[in-house]
Amino acid sequence: MIIGTAGHIDHGKTALVKALTGVDADRLAEEKARGITIDLGYAYMPLLNGEILGFVDVPGHEKFIHNMLAGVTGIDFALLVVAADDGIMPQTLEHLQIIKLLGIRRGAVALTKSDLVSQDRIAQVSADIRALFGGTGSEAFDLTRPHPNPPPSGEGTVELNSTAPELANCPIFPVSAITGNGIRELWAYLEKASTVNGTKPNHGHFRLAVDRCFTVAGAGTVVTGTVFSGRVAIGDKLMVSPSGREVRIRSIHAQNQASETGMAGQRCALNLAHMEKQDIHRGDWILNPTLHLPTHRLDVRIKLLASETKPLRHWTPISFHLGAFRASGRIALLRDEPLEPGDSTLAQLVLDKPTCAVNGDRCILRDTSAQRTLAGGIVLDTQPPMRGRRTARRLAILSAWEQSDPQTKLQTLLAVSPDGVDLKSFAVNANLNSVNLEGLCQNLILRRFEGGKLIAFAPEHWTQLSMAVVETLRREHEKVPDSLGLNAEQLRLRVAPRLARAIFTQVLTETLSLGQCAKDGSWWHLPGHKIILTEQDEKLWHRISPLLLASPFQPPRVRDIARIESLDEAVVRKLLIQVARMGQVYRIAHDHYFDRAAVAQLADAFRSLAQASSDGLVTAAKFRDQIGTGRKLAVHILEFFDRIGFTRRLGDLHRLREDSLQF
Repeated sequence: MIIGTAGHIDHGKTALVKALTGVDADRLAEEKARGITIDLGYAYMPLLNGEILGFVDVPGHEKFIHNMLAGVTGIDFALLVVAADDGIMPQTLEHLQIIKLLGIRRGAVALTKSDLVSQDRIAQVSADIRALFGGTGSEAFDLTRPHPNPPPSGEGTVELNSTAPELANCPIFPVSAITGNGIRELWAYLEKASTVNGTKPNHGHFRLAVDRCFTVAGAGTVVTGTVFSGRVAIGDKLMVSPSGREVRIRSIHAQNQASETGMAGQRCALNLAHMEKQDIHRGDWILNPTLHLPTHRLDVRIKLLASETKPLRHWTPISFHLGAFRASGRIALLRDEPLEPGDSTLAQLVLDKPTCAVNGDRCILRDTSAQRTLAGGIVLDTQPPMRGRRTARRLAILSAWEQSDPQTKLQTLLAVSPDGVDLKSFAVNANLNSVNLEGLCQNLILRRFEGGKLIAFAPEHWTQLSMAVVETLRREHEKVPDSLGLNAEQLRLRVAPRLARAIFTQVLTETLSLGQCAKDGSWWHLPGHKIILTEQDEKLWHRISPLLLASPFQPPRVRDIARIESLDEAVVRKLLIQVARMGQVYRIAHDHYFDRAAVAQLADAFRSLAQASSDGLVTAAKFRDQIGTGRKLAVHILEFFDRIGFTRRLGDLHRLREDSLQF
C-alpha cells in the first residue's frame, strides 16, 4: 500500500513519517537547512506479513502544490496531517480538495503536536475536521459510484471490516512526533488498513509515472514513480513517453527492495538501459509501447469546486496536472453555457505540450497563477477529434466512455457507433491487452472485421448498413431512372462515408449474396433494374461503338466521333452520357469515353504492374509504357481509377486498393 501525506506547511508531515518509519524523508540539503519540505520524499517500512508500506511525503507550501500533486496522484491511502495548535489552514483545505478530486477514498487524519495543546483543543480541532469533511464530501466524484461504507466505530479505535471506511468517515488520531503519543495506534491502523487494501488489478499494459530521475554510479540512469497499471519484469523493453525513446529494464526495486518484477500499486525504481539522465524528466511515462500515443487533447468530465466564486467559461486558461506531468492549457467546454461552481460537465482540454493518458485517469486543473485549485477531471478519451466535438454522436460516445465496467463501455460504444468501433483503439484507450479484449468480445454479440483495422459492429448496425445500401439504390433509381446505378465508391460515400472501404466491400458482398442488389461491371443496382435505349439511339450506338473498340486504349473523343460519322457533337455527347449511365462505357475524362471491357483490361494492366513492383507502387510512366499510350492519357486513366476508389494516389505514385470491388 502506498500512503501519501497531505496538509499545511509546518504541520509536521515529515516528522510524522520519521516517527512512523524512522526515515527522514527530507533528502535535499536545502530542505534540511530551511526546515521545510520542498520536493517529494519517500520512506518504506516492512510489515510482519512481509508486505511493505510505502510513504510519499509531500510539501505543504502553496508554492509547491505542483510537487504535492506529483506525489499524491496514484496513492492508495491519504494521511491528512493537521497541527492541533494551528488547526485547519489554507493548504489543509486545498490538499483535501485535491485528494477528493483524485478519487482517493481511504485515509486517516493525524492530529499532530497534540502534546502542545489541551484536550479541549484536540476536541475542538477534531470537530472542525469532521465539519470540514462533511462540507467537502460533495467535491469528489466517481465514475463507479460505489455504495457508501458504514462509519467507523470510534475515534482512533477503528475496527476494519472487509471494506475500508469512506474518506469522509476516516478516523482522527491525536499524535506527537516528539513524545510518541498516538504513534503506535496510528501505525496499527495503517498496518490493518494495508491488509484490506487488496491487490490493484494488473490487467492492461504497464505504466509508471516518473517523479524522479537520477544516476547511480556503476548502474546508470534510474527513474522512480508509482506504477499505475500492469506488470514489469527485468529485461522488458518499454518506452519513454512522450519522447518515444526505447529502453530496456536492467533491474527493479519495488517498494524499496530488489525484485524481479514490479506491479500496479507499488512504487518502483527502474534501472534503464539505453537512456541518459538528461533525456528523461519528471512527468514522463515509462510504458508499454502500445500505449505510446502522445496527445495535446483529452476529452474529460470535469467538476468545478463548489468553493469557486465564478463560473468556469469556455476557453479558460488552466494549469493541468496528471500523475507527475503538468502543462498549461485551455478548457473547451462541450456545452454553450459556463460551468457553475459545484457542477460537472464534459470538456476537451487543449494542452501546450503532449502527454499520455488512458480512460479513467484522474487530473487536477489549477489556475494559471498556481494560486488555487479549480477543478478535477476524469479522462474519457485520449485521442479525441478536433472537429465535431460537440455533436450529438460525439457526446454519446463520451457518455459511453463514462461507464465504469469495460464490457459495458464497449457494449454502449457499439450501440452508439453506426460506423463500428475500432477495437484496437478501444483497447488502447481502456488500457486492455489482447487477452482482456478477446474476453470482452466473447461475452458480447458483435460482428468483427479485419480491414486494415479491427472493427466491430453491433448486429443491428450491420443490418442497417445493408438496408441503407438497398434504400440508397432505390432512391437513385427513382431520381435517375435512366442510369444503371452507382459504383462502389459512390455508394460508400452516400451510405457510410466514414466506413473503411474494406468493411463496406464486405457489406456489398453480403448484400449481393443475399440477392438484395445486383452488380453489372462496376455498377451496383437493384435486381430487375435495367436501362434500354430507344430504337433510334440503339441504331446510333451500333454506328459509333465500333469506333471505341477499334482503338480500345485510345478511343476517339466526342468531337472526333462526330466528325468521322458526320454527326452533331451534342447528339453524340447525349448518347454517350446515356450509354455511360447504362454501364456500357466509362467517362475517363471530359468528352472521352472508354468501352467497359477496355477499362477492365486497363485495370488488369495496373494490377500486373502493382504485383510486379516490390512496394506495390506504380508510376504514370510505367503505366503509360504498359498500355502503349501517351503520358497525358495515362494520367487521365490513373486519375479516373483514383476517383472511383480502384487506386489510391500517393504523391506522383499510385497504389492498388485491395478492398476495391470496382472491377
